[in-house]
Amino acid sequence: MIIPWQDIAPDTLDNLIREFVLREGTDYGSVEVSLQDKVDQVKHKLASGEATVVYSELHETVDIQLKRQF
Repeated sequence: MIIPWQDIAPDTLDNLIREFVLREGTDYGSVEVSLQDKVDQVKHKLASGEATVVYSELHETVDIQLKRQF
């Protein structure tokens, strides 16, 4: 089930995004990206519609997924 990110309390959304970013692993690129920059990138993807917040009733979990993967 898709959850509109605008309906999520700002603090909750920030925590969800931070957990998502930290779960994604380590950067192996030549430029280190700060946690806040990664959070901002995910927020931009949510605002632009490239990503969405998804709730799984089966697993009772919330995740962020790219629309093309969903």
